[in-house]
Amino acid sequence: MTELHSAAACRASKHVRVQHLVTADENSLAELEALLATLPLCSTGRVFVEVPDAAWIGVVSVPARMIVTWLDRSTRSGQPGSGRTCAPGEALARAVAAWADEMLCTEAAQATRVHLLGGFLGTADIVDHLTARRGIPASSIHTPERFGLATAR
Repeated sequence: MTELHSAAACRASKHVRVQHLVTADENSLAELEALLATLPLCSTGRVFVEVPDAAWIGVVSVPARMIVTWLDRSTRSGQPGSGRTCAPGEALARAVAAWADEMLCTEAAQATRVHLLGGFLGTADIVDHLTARRGIPASSIHTPERFGLATAR
């Protein structure tokens, strides 16, 4: 039986809150806003947004139980020891992997809805980490269709 997501249902103590993991970059901010607008108010989880620099950081409306983390590439380094700057998708992949390793235990991993809206390289690295290290089925990870990641696994 599908549970309705009314304001009253969300306030109920036994209401199951689905955890979400959402990623985006500067090229997918409109897609991010559209996705977040569809989430129930009682949603929990994390949103990671990677941007080129602090000028891109803005306000994103999320349900009250969700946290937004902005990742400014201009203040981050690339691969440790390389001396390089942070490549697009690199900060996003590192942040999501660290969060997933800490927060997604077996039951949480299976009950987490994953929406990856960032660029291909970071998204591919995140999919690899979530499937290989966290055991999340590729079929439950939503990526842009143009990447072909869900069908390639």
